[in-house]
Amino acid sequence: MLANPGIDPWVPPPGRRILVPCQVLIPQRFMKFKGIVVNLPEMRLYYFKKNKVFIAPVGIGEKGKLPFSGIYTIVRKKKDPTWYPPPSIRKEEPDLPKIVPPGPDNPMGKYVLYLSRGLFAIHGTNKVYSIGRRSTHGCIRLYPEDIEELFYQVPLGTRVLITYEPYKLAIEGNKIFIQCYPDVENKIKDPLLFIIKKLEKLTVKTGADYHINLLEIQKFLKNPDGLIHKIGNIIKD
Repeated sequence: MLANPGIDPWVPPPGRRILVPCQVLIPQRFMKFKGIVVNLPEMRLYYFKKNKVFIAPVGIGEKGKLPFSGIYTIVRKKKDPTWYPPPSIRKEEPDLPKIVPPGPDNPMGKYVLYLSRGLFAIHGTNKVYSIGRRSTHGCIRLYPEDIEELFYQVPLGTRVLITYEPYKLAIEGNKIFIQCYPDVENKIKDPLLFIIKKLEKLTVKTGADYHINLLEIQKFLKNPDGLIHKIGNIIKD
C-alpha cells in the first residue's frame, strides 16, 4: 500500500501496474541478534539462525496496544491452542465465549509461541486479511503457512527482540541506504536527528566521514514508501 498510494488494496483497477517491493534492508543490529526480531512499524518478523534468515509479514496491535520494546523469550509452544479471552478483550466484546476451542473460529490459528512478558504471543490467525495491518490486541500475527514454518524451527528459550524502528539504515560498500515506514505511534520526535544519530553509530567504529542528501531524506520521511533508497556515500581517504 505504501509503494502504491491511491490504489485500492482490495480491488486494484484492472490493467493497473502495481509495484510489489521484494527488497528488504536488514540493519546490522538485527543481524547480530540471535533469535527473532519483530520490527513493529515495518510489520515484519525476522528469524536469524546461523547463516540463514526467515522473513515474514505480521499483523500488529491496534493504536495504543503495541507490546513494549525489549527482549522477550519463548517460554511455551502450542499446536491447536485453546483461547481464553482475557478480561480486557471480553470487556470490549462481551459476546465472546469464555473459552474458544481449537478450530477455524480460533483467532490464534493452529500454532502459538508464547512470550515471557505480559499476555503477548506470536501466533497464526483465522483472518488472513489482518496481516500487514494493525489488527490485534498486542500479539504478533502471521499467515498460517508462516507460523507453521516458524513453529517447527524455533526452540523453546529463543530470544525475541521487539523493536520500534520506522527508519532503517544500512551501509553497503561506500553507499548509504534507507528504508522508511510510517511512525505509526508518533514516537520519533525528530526523525532527521534520529537518522543522523543512527548513522553516527554505524560509522563511529571506522571513523569514516560521510555525505548524505538531507532533502532526499526529508522527502522519504514525509512520504514513507517502504522502498530502499540510496541517500549518501561514505567518503574514503
